[in-house]
Amino acid sequence: MAIIRFNPVRDLLNVEREFNRMFRSFEDRFGLSKKDDSENGYENAVWMPLTDIYEDKENYIIKADLPGMKKDDVKISFTDGQLSISGERVQEQESKDAKCHRVERTYGKYYRSFNLPKEIKEDKIKAEFKDGQLTISIPKADEVKPKEIEIKVN
Repeated sequence: MAIIRFNPVRDLLNVEREFNRMFRSFEDRFGLSKKDDSENGYENAVWMPLTDIYEDKENYIIKADLPGMKKDDVKISFTDGQLSISGERVQEQESKDAKCHRVERTYGKYYRSFNLPKEIKEDKIKAEFKDGQLTISIPKADEVKPKEIEIKVN
């Protein structure tokens, strides 16, 4: 009996990819096409890491779950206000003596991108990878940070 891996997110991604291909074919015909590496990463992705995004007074913070991944398996790039996280999780080799009854973990290429505000310090973006969690800290520009004004009372 063959194992069929069910991934509902993949079905949604496939629908979006098909719409993108259809519109791209129109763009190609009329000379409006613009190829973008981030689009190619998205089109080839099989899954997307789960992500939390929040901010404090100083930074925007992105936390992405990448269980079972190593630091070298994660690529982070920032171009034209868009932060991208990509890579690939390779499936472990099955033992010839063992039977696999269920595969629920997702393998293959992953991709996630975020449009960032313009008021950030691009050169100060920091990423930390620990225990399968990627934390990216994006410092806010000084003009965006809240300013406290001291009021003197006589």
